[in-house]
Amino acid sequence: MTTPTQTPKDILGHPQGLFYLFFAELWERFSFYGMRALLTLYMVNKIFEALSTRDVAAAAVYASYGSLVYASTVIGGKISDTTLGLRRSIFLGGILMSLGHFVLAVDNTYAFYLALGLIVVGNGFFKPNISTLVGNLYNTDALKNKKDSGFNIFYMGITVGAFICNFVAAYMRINYGWGHAFAAAGVGMLIGVVIFLIGMPHIKHVDQVKPL
Repeated sequence: MTTPTQTPKDILGHPQGLFYLFFAELWERFSFYGMRALLTLYMVNKIFEALSTRDVAAAAVYASYGSLVYASTVIGGKISDTTLGLRRSIFLGGILMSLGHFVLAVDNTYAFYLALGLIVVGNGFFKPNISTLVGNLYNTDALKNKKDSGFNIFYMGITVGAFICNFVAAYMRINYGWGHAFAAAGVGMLIGVVIFLIGMPHIKHVDQVKPL
């Protein structure tokens, strides 16, 4: 294994690509958790409003959605490994999640289920592969000892995104309504995709597709 010399482009001793992934993940978590903060309330007050068992229905859908979100990462990771590669999978996942949040802004029951499906599939492509890409940045002798601290920095982005989204989601819901709140989540995801695209030149060297 070659041991490349670190360049001045490194930031705080870490690959520059880490910080693009940091902000891409920050905005993805802003989007994901901002929507989840409102999802149960939206179902109870809008989607299942006419049902006497609306609480039960909302809980069932939320539980199913939560399970599928994490189960989808197995399929998304496999497709990334064998066909699409990490960068294409992350880009595709980000676009699907953004579309899902925008579709969720449409006040329609069919749009609601379509939106959840888009977010489930998008998360399956995005979530496992961006973490893998972070790890791949450190697969050299010069950087392998910094992988743990690199992931600590990366997870700070998750924490920040998951924290600020609650305030934005609540503000948008109270002042502008459900649709604008979900659309804000879609905008956040788009920002994450744009940051990821800008950072692609700094991470393309660690993206490999395994043969079928």
